[in-house]
Amino acid sequence: MLEIARSEMIQIFRNRLVLVTGLVIPVAAGGYFVYQHEVFSDLGGLGYIAAIVMFTVLAFGLYTTAVTTLASRRQNLFLKRLRSTAAGDAGILAGLVLPVTVISLVQAVAILIVLGAVATGPAQLPLLAVAILATTAMMVALALATAGLTNSPEHAQVTTLPVSLSVIAVASWVGIAGTEDLALLKRLLPGGAATELVVNAWDGGVPLADSLALLPITMAWVLVAVALAARLFRWEPRR
Repeated sequence: MLEIARSEMIQIFRNRLVLVTGLVIPVAAGGYFVYQHEVFSDLGGLGYIAAIVMFTVLAFGLYTTAVTTLASRRQNLFLKRLRSTAAGDAGILAGLVLPVTVISLVQAVAILIVLGAVATGPAQLPLLAVAILATTAMMVALALATAGLTNSPEHAQVTTLPVSLSVIAVASWVGIAGTEDLALLKRLLPGGAATELVVNAWDGGVPLADSLALLPITMAWVLVAVALAARLFRWEPRR
């Protein structure tokens, strides 16, 4: 797995398109929210900004790049060749998505550190870390499921849009409107519970037990996405 991950990391930094779309754009977008934190905090507080930054980086940096990578490696038969090696299926997939996952986590954490430095830091840092890791797992699982429906890297530009846009829309809805109304619906939508968890972790004022009760909903999305990936994922080019 580590050898596959090392090779994939090299490919990421050699591909200018991936560097721009997967690394530069998410950081620029997240940085904009931090730069304008006084404006956006009037809408939903600093917790809302933290959630939007997290989902911007994980949706466009991690999720979209992972789907594109898996589709590309399938199209050029690299996935098929890897299956002829000693590496298992789980190890192959983990090796391919590990580099972009680590890069996206570093990006998200770095931007949130800057947000905490220029504004106010999170009230419950461990809870924020749990929220970020759970959301990362959800986006990776969704990437594996989406890759099963994606025929080529070009096709990924279409297949990734529904999830990318929906999680950011849900994060904005929950972050701005809160969960006083339609709480169950907002929490059950992809990213809804994760957004509320980040808001609680950053802004504080909510009992820890109530916040942790949101975690199983995000993990349920992980299980659903993994189940879909198991059914949909293909190792050879789709025809």
